[in-house]
Amino acid sequence: MKKIIVAIDSFKGCLTSAEANQAACEGVLLGMPEAEVVQVPVSDGGEGFMEAFHSAMGGEIVEVNVKDPLLRPIVAQYLVQGDVAVIEIAKASGLTLLTPEERNPMVATSYGTGQLIVDAVRRGCKHIIVGLGGSATSDCGIGMLRAIIDAFAKGKNWDDVHQLDDVRFTIATDVTNPLCGENGAAHVFAPQKGASHDDVLALDARAQRFAMASANHMGHDCQNTPGAGAAGGLGYAFMQYMHAECRSGISLLLDTIHFDDLLQAAHLVITGEGSADRQTLMGKLPYGILLRAQQHHVPVMLIAGRIADEQQLLNAGFDRVACINPPGTPLEIAMQPATAKENIKQIIQRLL
Repeated sequence: MKKIIVAIDSFKGCLTSAEANQAACEGVLLGMPEAEVVQVPVSDGGEGFMEAFHSAMGGEIVEVNVKDPLLRPIVAQYLVQGDVAVIEIAKASGLTLLTPEERNPMVATSYGTGQLIVDAVRRGCKHIIVGLGGSATSDCGIGMLRAIIDAFAKGKNWDDVHQLDDVRFTIATDVTNPLCGENGAAHVFAPQKGASHDDVLALDARAQRFAMASANHMGHDCQNTPGAGAAGGLGYAFMQYMHAECRSGISLLLDTIHFDDLLQAAHLVITGEGSADRQTLMGKLPYGILLRAQQHHVPVMLIAGRIADEQQLLNAGFDRVACINPPGTPLEIAMQPATAKENIKQIIQRLL
């Protein structure tokens, strides 16, 4: 019996990790009915992060009334297992909570993420793992900090917040950008959140002022620490104000699920994402899985809805690289969940 591990990232706007995995599993069993298939829901910090950890470690999904990026009331979820909380910031401060017309990082706030943290601390959580991905904000985490101050500080000052003194934070992101400058949060990420050229300049200037004031007040400066620019500067706020440890999202998850143990006696790993190209090799989820599998000499097959730079992907070590969509498939058809599931199933069956 051959053991095959299926660990596919979400196809954004189309399939969750679990849905893509299930389609691939069905394809494996069509091609190899006797195979043992191990499905591993995965995320590198963005969409599906909470669900991936829930699948890996169990726990309780908690619902909280919070504010969305435009301060409208919504219900957001996070995971609690013992004294560990897992928060996916996109649940409260995500871009998908806004219509394209509503996107505006000049006003969008991370306040709701702070409310999730407050709830977790009040429940007694001592280790909070935060997935930084998919944010609608570029507020340097000021909204999040304000929510924590509003809840805990009688004097409405960060120095009055002591409820976090014995709470450990780990942030998960594969973004290594600094907070400010041409490679910072505003210049690199704000345009996809609705920022104009002038907005980007204003957001970057605002981030520089905030970082300077924070450094002067606290005596240390995290604005150039890798990951500070993640999630519109939320990475900076966590490291500067909460002394958070920054981890690669996929490495953190793979350690949690003991992926190296799963690779024992495995014959093949199938991974994938919505679009695969040379950027996949810059720390994205399938590449993280490839590196782990290579340590155990297990071949890795990569599938995606769109493939570019195929030879570079093969040179990096992927055993097979395949696009799930037949040539000429219109995007609006390819993005239909039922179509994507069927195409994943068919391509896996053929490849095996």
